[in-house]
Amino acid sequence: MTVVAAAAAGLLVLSGCAPTASGGGEGRYGFTEAEQVPDSEITVWVDASREPAVTAFQEAYPDIPVKLETYDGNAGGSGSFQSKITLMDQAGEGWPDVVFSTQQNDAIWASKQTLNGEQGFAAPLNKGFLDQDFLDGFAPGSLDYATIDGTVYGLRNDLAQTVFFYNQTLLDQFGYEVPTTWEEYGALGDKLAAEHPGYILGSMGDSFMTYVYYGGSESPVFQSPETAVFHSDTSDANAEGISKIIDGMLANGTLVQDSFFSAEFAAKYADKLVGVPGPVWYTGAIFQGGLATPAGQIGVAPPLSWEGGDVAAGNVGGGQWYASSHSKNLDAVKTFLEFVTSADEFQVEASSGYPAYTPAAEKWLDKQAEAAYFVNDDFKTVMSDAAAQVWDGWNVTSWSPETAWAKVVIPGIAAGETVESLLPAWQEELENEATVNGYTVK
Repeated sequence: MTVVAAAAAGLLVLSGCAPTASGGGEGRYGFTEAEQVPDSEITVWVDASREPAVTAFQEAYPDIPVKLETYDGNAGGSGSFQSKITLMDQAGEGWPDVVFSTQQNDAIWASKQTLNGEQGFAAPLNKGFLDQDFLDGFAPGSLDYATIDGTVYGLRNDLAQTVFFYNQTLLDQFGYEVPTTWEEYGALGDKLAAEHPGYILGSMGDSFMTYVYYGGSESPVFQSPETAVFHSDTSDANAEGISKIIDGMLANGTLVQDSFFSAEFAAKYADKLVGVPGPVWYTGAIFQGGLATPAGQIGVAPPLSWEGGDVAAGNVGGGQWYASSHSKNLDAVKTFLEFVTSADEFQVEASSGYPAYTPAAEKWLDKQAEAAYFVNDDFKTVMSDAAAQVWDGWNVTSWSPETAWAKVVIPGIAAGETVESLLPAWQEELENEATVNGYTVK
């Protein structure tokens, strides 16, 4: 849990030109392989943000036929990945060869045997299918989220540790300092609202804010201390403390309710976002993307901490690539996975996030430096240090913490309720979801 990253694939060569059947039992790679059909088309599911990965692959490997299908990427814990695959399990056919999911928790489900006895959708990746040398190229601990009982089932796309982004131009204009603690962040909200109304310090309009504000503030809201056990305590001092800060900033207007990815947010706040805690992928997805903030304005500071406390980063996604255990062209699947997780053509040139694959991450950071995008020279150190500061008290389960937030807190805020008043209902919904997913609540 100390760092977030992912791993991918090497190059598998299957002999022969005619379709070949795998051996019996678990096959060569820890799962029963489907009858292989070399040169057959592979189907890849991605969200819109990962379409450039497929495009780059098609340009690099024009001889490998790829069918691209876009879906919501399981965003917000929608469950679409699981529901779609479950239907295919029931039909016994139609599975995609590769799937990208924005959710880190899918490995728990994707590794399990289905109700009708089929092997899990996700193919084991570290039992001979992928070269260990390649897996070792990813940041330490990066495969933990997708590792079940020692078997790796998913490959991390990018790191997603939180930092504090700030607009140096606006800070200089207003005479403000970069906050270093949550308390200073809240106080800056009061000052900004009083002196420069209309300028903001973030948004609560997306369900992944649970990771930013509660994971990043060391709030024990979403914990699985042991297998199939769930624990949540929204009455904890940190959870209540960060909720009070959020409520104060919602009330004074320095936290808004528009989604970061909405056209409305970009139109209203492109030149009014003074600072914000968020994952490193905000670099490309928010600042260089939706807000189109020019180089030389944005700086990167360490994650916020509580006064007197240690720095603790939240972990906000990053996403996983999965190979299908049902694929009839494992050769192509392996080539694809290796490319999309490590190749410069996507991870350095076209990806909005900090690559999980270490050599690509170094080049991605160099690219930001060459463009002089960030105002502080130590942004590389800040981002890499934050990767090792992710709080280990926020855990991965078989369902997403985003669904309860989206069901209880976001509509509650919209209705004028305070986050603090919603904490008991939020915890109850989290515990209900835990029970439905077969966890024991403690």
